[in-house]
Amino acid sequence: MDRDSVMAWVGAYETAWRAEDPRAVSALFTEDAAYARSPYDDPLRGHDQIRDFWLADAGQTFTMTAEPVAVDGLAAVVRVEVRYGGPDPQEYRDLWILRFADDGRVEDFAEWAYWPTKPYTAG
Repeated sequence: MDRDSVMAWVGAYETAWRAEDPRAVSALFTEDAAYARSPYDDPLRGHDQIRDFWLADAGQTFTMTAEPVAVDGLAAVVRVEVRYGGPDPQEYRDLWILRFADDGRVEDFAEWAYWPTKPYTAG
């Protein structure tokens, strides 16, 4: 993988997510892909669980920007910013840690999200 290939995958992800196209999951992820929405949660596994997660968030208006931070072989880190509109706007800045299979689909997706106004300390 190179930066252009990684960003093409991110673009396809955004297009599919925006179009609420659950069929695109199989084009983006391997059959047994792990999809961690947080480093603390057990990952979703496989196409069905990823599709269900995508559809649960359907109907949201959002903007998204992304840029690669690092690409090394089949591994990549991408900085992503998502802003949801609507009556209760929300913003996220994420790092996506991606491990690609040889066929260009992702086999391991881990999202490390941060949102404003959350505390930096445990107190």
